Amino acid sequence: MKSKRFEELEKRPVNQDGFVDEWVEEGLIAMQSPNDPKPSIKIVNGEVVELDGKDKADFDLIDSYIAQYGIDLTRTEEVMAIPSKELANKIVDPNISREEIVQLTTAATPGKLNEVVGYMNVVEMMMAVQKMRARRRPTTQSHVTNVRDNPVQIAADAAEGALRGFDEQETTVAVARYAPFNAVAIMVGSQTGRPGVLTQCSLEEATELDLGMRGFTAYAETISVYGTEQVFTDGDDTPWSKGFLASCYASRGLKMRFTSGTGSEVQMGYAEGKSMLYLETRCIYLTKAAGVQGLQNGSISCIGVPGAVPSGIRAILAENLIAMLLDLEVASGNDQTFSHSDIRRTARLLMQFLPGTDFISSGYSATPNYDNMFAGSNFDADDFDDYNVIQRDLKVDGGLRPVSEEDVVAVRNKAARALQGLFDKLGLPTITDEEVEAATYARGSQDMPERDMVQDIKAAQELLTQGKTGLDLVKGLSESGFEDVATSLLNLLKQRVAGDFLQTSSIFDADWNVISAVNDKNDYAGPGTGYRLDGAEWEKVKAIPKAINPKDI
Repeated sequence: MKSKRFEELEKRPVNQDGFVDEWVEEGLIAMQSPNDPKPSIKIVNGEVVELDGKDKADFDLIDSYIAQYGIDLTRTEEVMAIPSKELANKIVDPNISREEIVQLTTAATPGKLNEVVGYMNVVEMMMAVQKMRARRRPTTQSHVTNVRDNPVQIAADAAEGALRGFDEQETTVAVARYAPFNAVAIMVGSQTGRPGVLTQCSLEEATELDLGMRGFTAYAETISVYGTEQVFTDGDDTPWSKGFLASCYASRGLKMRFTSGTGSEVQMGYAEGKSMLYLETRCIYLTKAAGVQGLQNGSISCIGVPGAVPSGIRAILAENLIAMLLDLEVASGNDQTFSHSDIRRTARLLMQFLPGTDFISSGYSATPNYDNMFAGSNFDADDFDDYNVIQRDLKVDGGLRPVSEEDVVAVRNKAARALQGLFDKLGLPTITDEEVEAATYARGSQDMPERDMVQDIKAAQELLTQGKTGLDLVKGLSESGFEDVATSLLNLLKQRVAGDFLQTSSIFDADWNVISAVNDKNDYAGPGTGYRLDGAEWEKVKAIPKAINPKDI
């Protein structure tokens, strides 16, 4: 006979997840592989001649780049002499300032920081994250996509997302040639919902850069770096080529960050027997060395790999922390879905949600997950109310705010109409009143009428061949009566010229002031300090629509 309790447990969602034992030789180990190098450095005449046990003659491309650009050598020998356990204690200690810690950690080697975080449990890492994130106020980012690449729905979903509080929004495509429409739609929709939201369209790198230079996007983050030379060069890339690409974005006033994450090297078959975290640490150092202001990390699209091994979710938190220790903006994952278990996916979120990161999610799906073209998100549009209640329960700012149905309907309708008017002025395929009405009330693409995708794709490509830019969008919106949305787009283009939002952890407030690690430094120094959810923002978080006012009874 079988135990009835075990029969019932077998049906639980968590038992649909995949789990695997560690396999050190193939790098299927989250942290502290016996093959991870011991921390070391030797400097001769200002040049690194040994890095984490490897002589200069044996450096690969990644070692060379990190040694040349990625480590502050002025204090390296001092920092390397500090016992790793002692340095871990300093990082957690709220009495030691973030500024003091950054001076130490940016002088350490990848092997040193990998060893340091190995001494921390997840509570200690969260305490460190609360102090070490770059910007004082945490926020979050959303995905806005759909399986049909319907631009009307994208505009409406982006407007709702902006109203709910997302400071950045990202789209991608089901069909690559739809990209210009998706980029335009998310930008128009987000600026309708709330001026100052930054948007991007995730694509292959050449097209993504092209759209950015035209003014159809405001930032980029899908510039991937890897922790072993074999994986890096498989895509005909080098650290130098990625650094050059970063400079291209910066030259046109586009905010950007690299992307990496534990598990990518294992997934691609070249982990060299090292732990996932050690290889990710090398990626973080590459980002720092390239002069890029931030990093999207937290396993992202590879989360199934660390999520299957012991301590894997802990390793994801550790990689976020290491990026902060190198003074980078962090978009900390909580991105691609990884578990059938609601309990498990919430536990994964809380590691970044509770202490706060620059962007708690680098892709909370603002649509139902069936429409998410990034392979689904850890949280989606059906979770908005749960997310808002968790913020209220714990008095934690996760970046979102409760909204009324009336306000959502109104802003979705306005965004759809704005895109309708813009398409008309640009001579693009007609957006019908039926589509506007459907987008106003839709949950997802299943509620939308079908468009002629062949005509849409043809017209989207003509936008590029005709040389249209962000100024054409401003003009079209103005001529169709949406002056406020046109003004927001123009302000966004002006910010590209000023370049102030290229600073670490930058976002905009409603008045187009840049809020970043420069003018909103994280000043956490223990209880009663740092960012606190209080005042008007706490009142907004408390005001969930379902709450009963006792005075009304």
